[in-house]
This record gives sequence, structure tokens and C-alpha cells, in this order.
Amino acid sequence: MLQPLWSWAILGLLLLGMEMLTGTFYILWFGIAALCVALLIALFPHLSTAIQLLAFSVLSLASLAVWRLKYAKTQPQLRVGQSRGEELGRVGRITQPVSPSSQGRIEFTVPVLGSRDWIAISEQTLQPGDEAQVVRVEGNYLRVERKQH
Repeated sequence: MLQPLWSWAILGLLLLGMEMLTGTFYILWFGIAALCVALLIALFPHLSTAIQLLAFSVLSLASLAVWRLKYAKTQPQLRVGQSRGEELGRVGRITQPVSPSSQGRIEFTVPVLGSRDWIAISEQTLQPGDEAQVVRVEGNYLRVERKQH
């Protein structure tokens, strides 16, 4: 049977190998924690199994939490397909009639959320050529109303 030091070292290397295959950065921290437990056993050979498991758990969760905090701060804020509120109030021109009972289309001179042309819905009847402003994003539709002058 393998000694605990080698068991932890092999587990750590297997986890690191799995991380290299997936590239998620989640398994990495468990592999590093297992290697740290192997190092602890090398320094303190008489650690009980309970202490080894506790050390692995604490090291895994702590390193994962630290990485998540750091990663959240450095992750680029990608905006593709994500509404952040800046599109509200944007004014476009109706290209197909829209009414409470039918969808229409609205076009913008500058793209809104990556597109110049959107399906529009409204509680008002708007005709082609009317200016309308965005009041809400509802899934893949823009809720619009007549532009307030």
C-alpha cells in the first residue's frame, strides 16, 4: 500500500493533469492543495488522516476563494449581449409599424447592444419614420415608446 505522502502527491498530479485537459482553473486549486498536503506530510510525517483531510479541505477552499476574489476583479467586463442600462433612452427610427397587437422594427444610427436593427414592441401605435426611444429590454426585443420632445 502507498504511503500517505505518495498518495497525496499522486492525487495532486492527477488533478493537475485533469486541469490541463479542461483548462477551467477550478481543478488546479485542488491539485495544488493535494501537493501541499504531501509537503506537510513530508515535514510532519505523523499527521493523522483527519488532519490531512482537514488541511486538504481548508487549502482547497481557501485557494479557490482567493482565486475567485482575484479573478472577479481582473476579469474583463464583456458586454456582448448583456444589457447594462445604457441603451435606455436611446432614440431610433421605426422602420416597420408597431402596435400593442403587433411587433415592428426599429433602426438606430449607432448600434445598440451590437445591432442597428431590432424587433420593437410597444403599447403605442408607431408608424414607419416615427422616432421612438427605448424604455426597456425584454429578451430579444426592445420596448419602445414615442420620443418625448
